[in-house]
Amino acid sequence: MSRHGGRPRVNLVVASPTGLCFGVRRAIGQLEDSLTRYGTVYSLGSPIHNPQEVDRLVALGLKLVESASRVPKGEVAFVRAHGVARSEFDELRRRAGVVVDGTCPFVSTAQERAESLSKDGYQVVVLGDSNHPEVKGILGYIEGDSMVVSSEDDIDSSARHERLGILSQTTQRDTTLASVVSKLVLLASEIKVYNTICRATIERQESIRRLAKAVDGIVVIGGKNSANTKKLVEIAESLGVSTLWIEHSDELDWGWTKGKASIGVAAGGSTPDWLIKDLTGKIQRL
Repeated sequence: MSRHGGRPRVNLVVASPTGLCFGVRRAIGQLEDSLTRYGTVYSLGSPIHNPQEVDRLVALGLKLVESASRVPKGEVAFVRAHGVARSEFDELRRRAGVVVDGTCPFVSTAQERAESLSKDGYQVVVLGDSNHPEVKGILGYIEGDSMVVSSEDDIDSSARHERLGILSQTTQRDTTLASVVSKLVLLASEIKVYNTICRATIERQESIRRLAKAVDGIVVIGGKNSANTKKLVEIAESLGVSTLWIEHSDELDWGWTKGKASIGVAAGGSTPDWLIKDLTGKIQRL
């Protein structure tokens, strides 16, 4: 810790890569273009999991609705980055004058994999959070039997299966997918696995592992409703580094920074650049 003006100076380290992933950046760009062109756009659910960025978009004319039936006929509809079930997408096409598809391409791939597995006669196992909109959307592409597990602990070791098809919510931990597959391979006559965790998720998880070795504490900035941000926090905590999870810089606890010579900053894949800059600027002014 160096000194400046008689006060200790904190060394700031920002994870690399961190912040907006390709799919979310793409969705935000599509929304901004649509709002500029049409003025008002109806999003089926929160377009991304970052409340501050959503508030910014709402101020530009974005309106949030909870189902396709709530989109006024003939208006512009936006499909969130997490995707929606096929039935909802079809209803949007029937109701809306324009449908802008902001589904992350990695999520679209997971939906396609789930559909193909079910059509080929596999019972589909989805690793993820059953309440997450991405998982609900993926399930909407499965025609046969399916189940959602959040870890290997959710798997019934006494159950036996003929054919299992396995895929993952795009923001899950790769180590969790590996453990689920390892357990299921002993319970089925045949399994087929698709690793649908997106590369951006894996890269951000690897970056926070590196960061944890180099700092005294990590501030993770991102929406409390963001699955990928939650995974970053879990990884940092599992490595024993002091971890603080905030949504914006005003939530920074100065008491938490006390005694830390180096502080790391990491951000979820749905955290916009302006929020990261606000945070790093505040820490640099320590």
